[in-house]
Parts: sequence; C-alpha cells; structure tokens
Amino acid sequence: MHEFAYLRARDAGSAVAAATTAETVRYLAGGTTLYDLMKLSVETPTKVVDINRLGLNQIEVGDREVVFGALARMSDVADHQLVAARYPAVSESLWKAASQQLRNMASLGGNLLQRTRCAYFRGGEPYSCNKRAPGSGCAALQGQNRNHALFGGSRDCIATYPGDFAISLLAFDAIVDVVGSDGQRSIPISQLHLEPGDTPQKEHSLRHGELITRIRIPATAAGRASTYHKVRDRESYAFALVSAAAALQIKDDVVTEVRLGLGGVATKPWRAKEAETFLLGKRLSEATAREAGDLAFADAKVTDQNKFKKELGARVVADALMIAKGRL
Repeated sequence: MHEFAYLRARDAGSAVAAATTAETVRYLAGGTTLYDLMKLSVETPTKVVDINRLGLNQIEVGDREVVFGALARMSDVADHQLVAARYPAVSESLWKAASQQLRNMASLGGNLLQRTRCAYFRGGEPYSCNKRAPGSGCAALQGQNRNHALFGGSRDCIATYPGDFAISLLAFDAIVDVVGSDGQRSIPISQLHLEPGDTPQKEHSLRHGELITRIRIPATAAGRASTYHKVRDRESYAFALVSAAAALQIKDDVVTEVRLGLGGVATKPWRAKEAETFLLGKRLSEATAREAGDLAFADAKVTDQNKFKKELGARVVADALMIAKGRL
C-alpha cells in the first residue's frame, strides 16, 4: 500500500476543503471498497479524508419523501421497519448485497460509488484496463467477460456496475444531494453514474471534492408494490448476474405506473423504459410480464460468454413484476 496523508474531518465544509487541496484524495466512510482497492494499488490517493464524524446517518421515512444520510449503514437501512414496509425494493437491495459484516460497515454513499468488479481492472499488470490506465486497452473485450455488460458498453470498456442499492433507487427516481466547493446541488440518480464512452475512468458526475450528503426518494404509492429480484451464482455474498427492481401501481386491473431498474447487465444502473411503456394501460399477467422482459433485453449486445444473460434477464424481469404485483 502506498503512503498517504490521513485527516479526520469535523464537518462537511472542512471535509470538502481538505478534499480539494489534492488531486488524488478519497473520502473514507466504511472503507469496505477503498481499503481493498488501495491494497491492490488500484486506488493510490495521496490523502484520505475520514468523514465518519459528520453525522450524516439519518433515516427518515416521511409522507413526502424518504431521506437517508450518506453515512447511514446498509444494515441499518435494510432493517428499518418503515423502509421495509413502504419500499421493500430498497430494503431487499441492501439485504441481498455483500455479507452481514460488510453491510454493518458500508455506508450508503460509498455503496453508490463502489467501483467495478472486473477482474482486469482489479488484477493489475499484465492486464490492460482503460479504467485503471486510460489508453491501455480493454482486456475484457476478447477475454473473460461472462459477467460483463449487455448495455452501455463501448469499445473502451464493458465492465458492469456492481451495486444493488442504486438499482432500487433508480426505480424510485431518487435524488442525490451533494456539497462541494461551489456549494450544494442535487443530482437525479439516473445522472449520477456515467457510461464509459471513450473516458471509462470517469464513472460518475461528481465534481472534484464533492461529497454525497443525502439520498432522497420522492414518496410514491408504487413503493409498497415493489421488489428487488436478484439472481447470482451463489445464494449470498455474490454480485448479480442479473437483477431487477420493479415497482407498480395498478388501478381497475390495469397498470397505471411501473418502474423497472436493471442490475448486473449494464455499465451503470439501467432503466428499462421500453418495457415500462409497453406495460402501461395493460393487464399484468405472466404473459405480459414475460413480453416486458423480452422488450427490456431486446437491444442487448452480448458476447459468446454472457449471451445467457439475455434470456435470464427476461425471466428475472417477468418474475420481479409478478412479485411486485403480489404485494398490491
């Protein structure tokens, strides 16, 4: 591990000020991803700013919105009775992520910004990776890419966004509040993560030194009829092969609102808007749910190794929709 300076921030202002004084600075919350990548020399910050004393750990479930502090721990939110009752997709996305030990340590803000699990990104030399070393190439394009993306990839990167929580937030049009040297601003969750394009090293839209302070979910009746359905290689402590967050409203037996977020299949949290449009105004049955699943993956770009995800993904979406319907 490389040498680095350590600072424990007193408040958000001092944290941001410290973060803007060096080019390669990282915030430290739970550390469950940062320490790992520092040991692999993937992350080599010259300064680490500890933000654990900032008090950003609130969990508020109100009638107008749900508010999570960026330092709220995954396990605390997953276990919160009102979150589980009113927004089960959110609770499930956290329960199905990582191990209990990691959930007890990991913060929501850090979870949103966790980096790819591509083996070439984490493996170092002699593997090429444009995320780690821009311009070096992408070994996954012709290498081991079973777990890689079907959507949002480019000639420079096809690594899959690994998180679960952000997929559920996408289904609820969540908003991320941040603070930086230019003050405060709010970012729709759909605009937080970036597709790789020709700059795969840029994974999110945060400006230098900006700090996530809160995550807000606008209140919606679709929250109760929601689920996060995840299929993986083993029952626990594994990243998604395919996942789907589904939220519904049905009136007079027809779908009046539907949100579908996809995980494990794209370079960023992915919204299945064509499938949503198809379902509006229709009766939701197993047949229409499967049609929606097929539509969600109609434009998938597959490799020989990950082409199984297209069929699997359609089934996961269909199952998620029917699970959500059962909660009405």
